[in-house]
This record gives sequence, C-alpha cells and structure tokens, in this order.
Amino acid sequence: MKNILLIATGGTIASLATDNGLKPFFDAEGLLSFIPEIKEMCHIAGEIIMNIDSSNMNPYLMAEVAETIYNRYHEYDGFVVMHGTDTMGYTSAALTYMLQNIKKPVVVTGSQIVIGKLYTDAKKNLHDAIKFSIEGLPGIFVAFDGKIINGTRAVKIRTRSMNAFESVNYPYIAEIKLGRVIYHKDIQDIFPVDTSKPFKLQTSLCTDIFLLKLYPGIKPDLFDYLKKKYKGVIIETFGIGGIPCKGDNILAKVKELVDAGLVVVITTQCLQEGVELGIYEVGHELAKNAVICARDMNTEAIVAKLMWALGNFDNLKDVKEFFETPVSGDMCI
Repeated sequence: MKNILLIATGGTIASLATDNGLKPFFDAEGLLSFIPEIKEMCHIAGEIIMNIDSSNMNPYLMAEVAETIYNRYHEYDGFVVMHGTDTMGYTSAALTYMLQNIKKPVVVTGSQIVIGKLYTDAKKNLHDAIKFSIEGLPGIFVAFDGKIINGTRAVKIRTRSMNAFESVNYPYIAEIKLGRVIYHKDIQDIFPVDTSKPFKLQTSLCTDIFLLKLYPGIKPDLFDYLKKKYKGVIIETFGIGGIPCKGDNILAKVKELVDAGLVVVITTQCLQEGVELGIYEVGHELAKNAVICARDMNTEAIVAKLMWALGNFDNLKDVKEFFETPVSGDMCI
C-alpha cells in the first residue's frame, strides 16, 4: 500500500461549532478518525502545521505548506492538504508554482459543513482526496464534491452549496463516483511529466501587487497612488478587455503604470472565456504596450503566478515571458 501524508491547516472541515461560531479544532489524526476505513486503502499519517480559518491564509503560510511537502517528499507517495474553502483556490494555485516539477500528487480539499455534523460533505471530500492521491498522478489538484480540479483552475463560486467549486475554462481532471476514479479522456496530454527536470522548491513570493476591478466612474487619480506603492497591478477589465478611454481616460493611466516600470496584467471580470487584447480599438492600443495578457486564467491563479514571478525575476521581460507561458494547464493559448 502507498504512504500518504495528510497535512492539516484548519478550515471548516476541521472546525467545531461553538457559541461564537465555527472554530478550527480537529488535528489530522482527529479528522482521520471519522473515516477509519481509509486505512484499508493506504498507510496514512497526519501532521498539523497550522489551525486557522482560511480567511487568515496568506502567502507566507502557503509557503509553509509547500515547505512541509518538500521536506517530507521522499517519505510519502502522495499528499492531501486539508484547507478552508475561502482561499483554497489561491493556495492550490500557489503550490503549483512553488513546487516546481513535482512528480507526486498533492490534493487539496475541505468542506462546506464541519466533519462532525450530520449530512457533512467533509467525509466524502476527504475520502475522495485520499483516493485520488493514491492514483499517483503528479501535480496539484483540488478534490471537492466528487470532482478533481486542476489546482490552477479551481474557483469557489458558491458560498453554501456542496458543489462550491468549479473548474473554470478547463475540463475536470476526473470524477469520483461510487469510489471509482473516472478520468477525463485527454488527461495524459494535459499533464505531461518531464522526468529530466528535478523537483525544486521555490517559495519566494512578492506581495507588492494590487488587484483592481474596473467600474463605471472609477477615478483616474487612483492609478497615481498605485504607481507609487506597488510593483505589479492586475486589472479586471470589462468584457474581453475593455478599458475606458473617453472622459476619465483610464487607458492613459494604465499606460503610465507600464511606463513607470510596473508589471500590468490584464484580465476580465467575466468568469468564462478569458480576455483577448486587440479585438476592439481600446484593447488593440493597449496591446502595443508591455502589458501581460492573462488570457483565460482565473483571478486566483493570476494573483499567485504574479507573486511568484515578481519574487523570482528581476526584470519585466522575464516576468512577462514566464507569466505568458502555460504552467500545468493554468492558461490555454
């Protein structure tokens, strides 16, 4: 049987109901006690590295998760990370960039209902995550509601429902039905493994970035502040890449950010189908500048990838080249 490490970080799945609301409580061994049958599938050990509400997750704690996996890498065949749902998409994306060329599975999961409650989804999600980690497919994944999602494509789109996560602009990696893993037909093409490249840990992240959502009436002077305070700005534009260029000329302000040496990533507020500069005149004008086009990436992956790029490269050319190169299916060209 394979050896699997369960890494507990807190979240709803490990919480207990108190008079003051849900509070992280169970450690890894406590969580495993709810699904004792799992020990018939694999040798499993548990380790708690933090016990937090996932709204308190940050890049430094994400790096701690990556470091734990790296330090225990040769002891286990796969890893399951228990995590709160609110920031799970950010963490799974960040792990993809920090755990370079990983050749073992890391499956992140959580739940909408605490594991000790009746009708909880925690037991199934935890069981599915462990089941998929035994499969051995290398990469970072999210297991939720019977679906296995690429770690850079998982987006929480529902606050209460069991099917809280969707795989945005990307097929599910697999589904788990009645304990059976059913893969997407093109899975081997999605995750090719280059055995010639070594597994590396690279946790340097730059948090000097700003995520800006455009809205009608946004004030141009906001960009003057951003220019002084940040190294990178992600702009969620209208539609396929629309930015106001009449009246309050926001397009001109975006160009000023680029001219000042900031890394500017252009994405869309729309969840599906992505951004494409050059379709309309305003986007075509922007494409002439050294901006980065996020294509069909989701915001969680954009944030993680930009933090990683700025933390590991010193110039715009290298940042842009890395960002616009697909990593583990995070964007489709």
